[in-house]
Amino acid sequence: MSDVKNIIIKVIPSKVANEFVKKNHYSGKVVMGGNGVHFGAFLNDMLHGVMSFGNPLDKRKVIGLVHTKENKPCLWNEMLELNRMAFDSFLPKNSESRSIAIAIKLLKKNAPHIKWILSFSDATQCGDGVIYRASGFHLTGIKKNTEMFVTDEGVRFSGIGLRSGANNLKKQVGFISGQETFNNFIKRKSITPLVGFQLRYIYIIDKSCHLNTNDLPFSEIDKLNAGMYRGEKISVKERKHKSVISIVNDAVINPSEEGGAVPTITHHD
Repeated sequence: MSDVKNIIIKVIPSKVANEFVKKNHYSGKVVMGGNGVHFGAFLNDMLHGVMSFGNPLDKRKVIGLVHTKENKPCLWNEMLELNRMAFDSFLPKNSESRSIAIAIKLLKKNAPHIKWILSFSDATQCGDGVIYRASGFHLTGIKKNTEMFVTDEGVRFSGIGLRSGANNLKKQVGFISGQETFNNFIKRKSITPLVGFQLRYIYIIDKSCHLNTNDLPFSEIDKLNAGMYRGEKISVKERKHKSVISIVNDAVINPSEEGGAVPTITHHD
């Protein structure tokens, strides 16, 4: 069985990263534009995961979320967004959180000017960010989705992606660029908004910096009914309960050599 400690993280070309993301990310899409760096997760010299860091799509909305020790907003070149993370099913449990931890250490060593990391979790289509919580990120925002839509043909897209000038996406969904507004397009095509939530997470690399926004308890996820795991609408509490049942049943059916003692249950979902 593969050991998570044998995973190697290293920088990879954007072409390699983007091809992997298109194949393994639930959206099938990459984030275009902006400078970035891509880390690959390798096991036995084979690529099994990608983490893509770059600039946020809308910088105005995130400036000021983290302040320096002088209580001034961090500069634009002092943060990155983890805007795509995709892993295949080959790697062992906890591979994602370990890979994030190593990638952040590499950023800290080779790009010491980076003070914090931003990422979003799509609890409309995918999950509520259990990997980020396991990796030491702060939960700083939970909001109802207003940017994800689906066409009558079943094509899902983000409003910000369409408005930012993604020509291939515009062609795919039938948006007539330069001839109609986004709101007119939504009405004309009978576009349906997807129901769900978006969760915002922040990891502070430079410990002299501090959050200048909410630091929410993870219990807020269930309080707002924003829980989702692998595309299934399910609360964090329900997942933990299922995890306990599974571990106990496994201990009963497959007792250990030491007498079948029930193992310690961690906070990982």
